Amino acid sequence: MEGVWQASDEALLAGYATGDPDAARTFVRRFQGRVTGLALMMTRDRGVADEVAQDAFVRAWRYADSYDARRGPVGGWLLGIARNVALDRMRVASRRPAVLLPEPVEDVAAEGEPDTADTVAEHDAVARLVASLDDLPPDQRTTLLAVTLHGLSAREVSEMHGVPLGTVKTRIRLALHKVRDRLGVDAR
Repeated sequence: MEGVWQASDEALLAGYATGDPDAARTFVRRFQGRVTGLALMMTRDRGVADEVAQDAFVRAWRYADSYDARRGPVGGWLLGIARNVALDRMRVASRRPAVLLPEPVEDVAAEGEPDTADTVAEHDAVARLVASLDDLPPDQRTTLLAVTLHGLSAREVSEMHGVPLGTVKTRIRLALHKVRDRLGVDAR
């Protein structure tokens, strides 16, 4: 283990990429403070900064073969990865609604008395929609609500849940077909 501590950054990255536990431990310990510090400075949230740092180290392991010593030191390369991860997280967070579930709308009395038949028909339609959503498998329901109700893109749902983009799109398509079938809506 003592020899690993003396290894160059490039040698540690090479060992980290191959899965050597001593090299990985030393690599992370050597750069953890700098990576987490950069992430914390950018996100201003300790929990998010820890997630960014973890993701940066995973990406460094995954893409270690893309490191080119002619372009700069390992530390700069790793901090560039951490910066990109932090920027990605901040972009997603800025597009995502602050509140995942909408606030209940205050019941404001409309001018004049509402038509009882319209109110009953509207309530019935909402009840049918809720029942059709309840019949969906949980992953399809969650995905469909995230896209339709919360306004997230399929890519954002994919990143948030760690699911492939194609899987998210399939869940949306299947859920929409099931809801349409249940409600008897023409899908043209």
